[in-house]
Amino acid sequence: MTQGQGSTVDGVLRRSARRVPARVALEYGERTWTYAELDDAVSRAAALLLAEGLVPGDRVAAYGHNSDAYLITFLACARAGLVHVPVNQHLTGDDLAYILGQSDSALVLTDPALAAQLPPDVRQLPLRDADDSLLARLPGTEPYDGPEPRTEDLVQLLYTSGTTALPKGAMMTHRALVHEYLSAITALDLSAGDLPVHALPLYHSAQLHVFLLPYLAVGATNIVLDTPDGDRLFDLIEEGRADSLFAPPTVWIALTNRPDFADRDLTGLRKAYYGASIMPVPVLERLRERLPKLALYNCFGQSEIGPLATVLAPTEHKGRLDSCGRTVLFVDARVVDEDGEDVPDGTPGEIVYRSPQLCEGYWDKPEETAAAFRDGWFHSGDLAVRDAHGYFTIVDRVKDVINSGGVLVASRQVEDALYTHEGVAEAAVIGLPDERWIEAVTAVVVPRGEVTEDQLVAHVRETLPAFKAPKRVLFVTELPRNASGKILKRELRDRFGD
Repeated sequence: MTQGQGSTVDGVLRRSARRVPARVALEYGERTWTYAELDDAVSRAAALLLAEGLVPGDRVAAYGHNSDAYLITFLACARAGLVHVPVNQHLTGDDLAYILGQSDSALVLTDPALAAQLPPDVRQLPLRDADDSLLARLPGTEPYDGPEPRTEDLVQLLYTSGTTALPKGAMMTHRALVHEYLSAITALDLSAGDLPVHALPLYHSAQLHVFLLPYLAVGATNIVLDTPDGDRLFDLIEEGRADSLFAPPTVWIALTNRPDFADRDLTGLRKAYYGASIMPVPVLERLRERLPKLALYNCFGQSEIGPLATVLAPTEHKGRLDSCGRTVLFVDARVVDEDGEDVPDGTPGEIVYRSPQLCEGYWDKPEETAAAFRDGWFHSGDLAVRDAHGYFTIVDRVKDVINSGGVLVASRQVEDALYTHEGVAEAAVIGLPDERWIEAVTAVVVPRGEVTEDQLVAHVRETLPAFKAPKRVLFVTELPRNASGKILKRELRDRFGD
């Protein structure tokens, strides 16, 4: 193998394999991989992919559920110089075809159960669960021993969630992701002695790049689950096999709403990480009351920055439950007005970033790249407030701020007020067109038990000014969300906008 600097995504695993070869790196179902075995599998998978006629720089889409094969092929793409394109396994039809076409993927790695969803003209290779799958062919393949990729080479296209527009492929280099891994390790106190369980989709950058790859870098033993199944998670915690869990607020809400949340022995859970969207303060308080020794970390960022940008550490939560913390090791951030000028501390503005973790731009979208990267800073689209101690609080997405009668209302503040009512299981606040108010503050609520619109409006008015209270409350059985847990407010606006 032609030796490079080793500062590559696959180099993260190689170093751990040399340091702790016999330690268990990964458990998935009934399969267990030591670090040496996992590293060897990655080299064999890299050779197999190149034997398919692919060449460095080709895009390879991954359209599958969580599995050991999914992780192995991501790292194999990195080792072979290929560009991995993770695709939401729930996408079908035009949405799926758009990402495969826009990325110009030369091959799709897929689960046999999902293969029928792919367009008929795409070239595909089964990941697992088939006699001719990539996983089944590894033992008969010689390990790859070719040139290492360069640190500045592209390794992944991370497609944005597309909650407001068509997804864009953020171009991530080896250099950007390795910097992000070090930021995650230092800010989140990740160590080899932790027992992390990874239950969120690996196609999503938060689970893969903030937790699984950094934990492989430090040499921890990792359990990968298909889904965040509450029974399985609680069993692993009670058995002493899992003490670290990342989940978006929607999953934490579901776990704390379980009837057995108060009865199961969950004291073995030492670290709880949340992120991907805003966590309601009442849910945080519920977790802290039930597990007072639990270390809570708020992780914030977006795909374009790898995705970790800020962290609120356990010792920083007191008095700051609504904050997303301070910037991580390799991230610089400012809060600016529409002209790109710094605003005073305590004043809302758009948060912008400068960092070696940042993507190189959007794949084949020069106009969108130019709009996002201006004056040497990446414009996030998030409305934030910074305090004098460097802590950031995300007020809203810039596009989600509601203009009610000429006064701007942050939906997050109204949502927090709603979550303090016992009759609210979940809530999303949006602005809907209104002749009088321009946009009417509207709450979309998943109720718990019996509750009325008047009761919820009156409850919000007890803590917020009347103009911030919902003009309407709409009750639904569930809120639309993407696989990373983000509530799709665009769908709610489209659904109820008429």
